[in-house]
Formats: sequence, structure tokens, C-alpha cells
Amino acid sequence: MRTLLHPTRAVAMAFLLAIALGTLLLMLPVATATGEPPPTVTAFFTAVSAVCVTGLVVVDTGTYWSPFGQVVILLLFQAGGFGFMTGATLLGVMVNRSLRLRTRLVTQVEAHVIGLGDVASVARLVLVVTAVCELLIAAILAARLHAWYGLGWGEAAWNAVFHAVSAFNNAGFSIHEDSVMRYGRDGWILVPLMFGIIVGGIGFPVLHDLRLRLRDPRHWSLHSKLTLLGTGILLAVGFVLVLWFEWTNPATLGPMPLGEKVLNAAFASVSARTAGFNSLDISALYRETWALHYPLMFIGAGSAGTAGGVKVGTVFILVLLVFSEIRGLPDNEAFGRRISTTAQRQAITVLVLGALLVTAGTMILLRLTPYSADRVIFEVISAFATVGLSTGITADIPPAGLLVLTVLMYAGRVGTITLAAALVLGRRRMPYRYAEEHPIVG
Repeated sequence: MRTLLHPTRAVAMAFLLAIALGTLLLMLPVATATGEPPPTVTAFFTAVSAVCVTGLVVVDTGTYWSPFGQVVILLLFQAGGFGFMTGATLLGVMVNRSLRLRTRLVTQVEAHVIGLGDVASVARLVLVVTAVCELLIAAILAARLHAWYGLGWGEAAWNAVFHAVSAFNNAGFSIHEDSVMRYGRDGWILVPLMFGIIVGGIGFPVLHDLRLRLRDPRHWSLHSKLTLLGTGILLAVGFVLVLWFEWTNPATLGPMPLGEKVLNAAFASVSARTAGFNSLDISALYRETWALHYPLMFIGAGSAGTAGGVKVGTVFILVLLVFSEIRGLPDNEAFGRRISTTAQRQAITVLVLGALLVTAGTMILLRLTPYSADRVIFEVISAFATVGLSTGITADIPPAGLLVLTVLMYAGRVGTITLAAALVLGRRRMPYRYAEEHPIVG
């Protein structure tokens, strides 16, 4: 029983239970627009995609699912993005005014909080930031949809809430068949969505740090500095390259005036960081733009946020390690701080496990489907990084291939380190160390 309740395993189990509950609810006849129970694989895949805040779908969310089914999907990706243990922590704080050590440990695993004393504080911050951002975005979208698109207040409000919650949780679900392509010329829709995606994906530990030390960047944690710097670099690089690659593409940016090209290139760069919305037709992008999406999706956004991927901090720790090795430095350093050996080993582990999962998933899907390698790689990385973007092949993948994607989504959301720790249960402490030797590298 103690093994089952290990903090890392508890996080993994919570997501599995939510997926099971979501599948059962979506299999009810009332969940579909036709009143007929959906195929089990459809309900299961949708539940996994929602809980893991991915956004890959095999049926159109807006027309296949009834209002009840859409509400279930919204609740699933809200819970998956907010965090099950974070919610339990908040409930414990409100009821008992204190937290047991096990509750703090489990929440620490899910939220990647450094100190146990910060758990309750970060949990409260998650609630406040989530509520404020989602309500603010929903209000802007509802007003725009009512005033500019002629929707009634009820329909506008539901559209706004669904897309606001989906954006903040980096879920990528849309009740429109074309995602948000119909709003590709409307900054009043795309900019609030981008705001939600970035704030939700930057990571709550960073937001917690900024809340405490906003005016004193010198005392920000190294994690916050690496995440903010890395996020800025990736957003800028993605924006410039999408604009460059797609500038003359007649099916995407080509016919647009300058302002709309800039808006849609920016949205594509932001959304590629695991959000899953698209204002451009992904299947019509040039292949070099698909290739650009591979690293952007795989890296993802900040740790302990609503986004997926191997995370910005992970990659930039390794980038700094490479530069330190090239320069012959004995330590991996950044911003006047030495990065611990443990953090470097964890970063390497996350990256290697992620690459292995993507490689294995790609090979299996290439075997199971007739699609070209570039489309399959795009789909696999999108699933693992919980992005939700697709070149249009998801609905045509056979059930065995969909099962592969669900495994990738689950592993990507729970986290490769957390998943591995849940299986291995802890690090062994050896009473001895072997003699050191240096194998030849390169």
C-alpha cells in the first residue's frame, strides 16, 4: 500500500483515474449529438487527449459531441491542466488549514516546487492565476464574438469560455471544425488566446517567483531566468522563421497583408509551444515549416505549467552544458550560478527518454499507417509534447495507431521523469562507489 501511495505513483494514478472516468462519461449516449453511444476507442482517445491537454481529435468536437459531452471535455482538460494534486492541496488548505507531509510531497512532484514550504502558496497562486486569466480572456472573447460576429450572448459566452479555458490550459481543443482559422484576421481573438497560452505554459513556479520578486530580477531563481530567456528566444525564432518560410505560400500567409502575416506568424510560433490551436492550415504549410515545428513542439514551454514537451529549462541546461564543455569550463554555469550535477543528469534523462519515445512511436506508426515520414513525425511529436496540432491524419489512423498516440500523450503529460520514478520508485543509495574511469567520447 505504501508503494502504491508513493508521491510519483500517485500523480500517475490520478491521471489514469481521470482518463477512466472521462471515458465512461463520454461513452454515455447523452454525450453525443446523435444520442448514440460513441465507439469505445473514440471516447477513450478523446478522454486521454483532454486529460493530457493535447487536443488531438478523431471526431469534430463541436458537431460530434453534445453540449454535455463538450462540458465533460472542458472539465477534463481544466482538471488536467490545473493539476489533480494541486486541487487536492487547495481543498486541504481550505478544510484543515494545514497539509500532511504526504500531501505536500505529492503536490511537490506534480507542481515541481523546490521547497515543501512553498506548496500551499503555489497552489493558491495556481487557483488565482487560472481563474483571473480564464475569466479575463473569456470576457474579451465573448464581447468580440457578440459585437463583431453577431452571436447571441449565450452562444458567445460558451464559445468564449471553452476557448479561454482551452488556451490557458494549452489544450488546443476547439468547438470549431477549423480550430481558430476563421479568426485568422482578428487580433481581438488571437491576441487574448496567445496571452493565455503563454501565461499558462510558462510554469507556475516562475509566476510564483515573479510575484515575490517582480522588481528585483537579480534575485529571480535560476529556473525562472532560464525559462524566461529560453521562452523569449524560442518565440522569437519561431516567429521569424514561420514568417520567412510561409511569406509567399499562397495557401497560408501569401495572400495576407503585412499586419495579418505578422499576427498569424506570431500565433503559429506561440501555438507550436504545445497549445494546439491553429489559425493557418497545418496541412498546407511548407515542409520546412513542419520541420520547424518538430523542435518547437518537442521542447514545449515551462516546467510545472499547463504545457507539455521536455520543457525549456531542460533543453537550455543542456545547451549551457555544451557551451561549458566547448569552453573547457569545469562547471556548468549561468547567471552567476553553478547548475547542479543532479539537474544536468535529470535533463539528460528527460531528453533521452523523450527522444526514445518519439523514435519508437514514429517507427510503429510508420509500420501501421501509409503516411509519409514527415507527417508521422509531426503527429508523434505533437502527441508526446501534448500539442494537438496535426497535418490532418489523426482521424484516419487505425485503432492500434491511436493506442500508440494515447501512450505518448500520457507519457508526455505525466512527464518522463515522473513516469519513470513511478515505475522504479525511488533512487537507490549505494554504500560504495566504483573506481572512476574515463571512456573515449566522440
